[in-house]
Amino acid sequence: MKQEKARLIDLPKIVDPRGNLTVAEQMKNIPFDIARVYWTYDVPSGERRGGHAHRTCEEIVIAVSGSFDVTVDDGQGGKEIYHLNHPYQGLYIGTGVWRTLEDFSSGAVCLVLASELFDEDEYIYEYDEFLDWVKHNG
Repeated sequence: MKQEKARLIDLPKIVDPRGNLTVAEQMKNIPFDIARVYWTYDVPSGERRGGHAHRTCEEIVIAVSGSFDVTVDDGQGGKEIYHLNHPYQGLYIGTGVWRTLEDFSSGAVCLVLASELFDEDEYIYEYDEFLDWVKHNG
């Protein structure tokens, strides 16, 4: 998979005996302007999230609590699995990348920083449609 399509990003971890702090700043350690922030939690055992790609939206996925796996697929034979379990590390996912989140630990919280506001038409939900989109845009 091309490096710019998906990669881990280390965020600043400020260690303090009172509790650690991590900061995410747009266009500093986040490579885009943040337009939307959302999070998933209370994911039942065995359930998956994601199962789509974005035409224009870039995202950073962070396990702020617990852990889960993110499988990314560029539609051109590149597929990788990232195990996220550090709140000071995010997974950058560029445009045109299929993602599936699974194997959520109990109490896991997945925080997502997105470059675009929600737009239903921007999503690709069918894998065959995704492969066709990659063939013409990737």
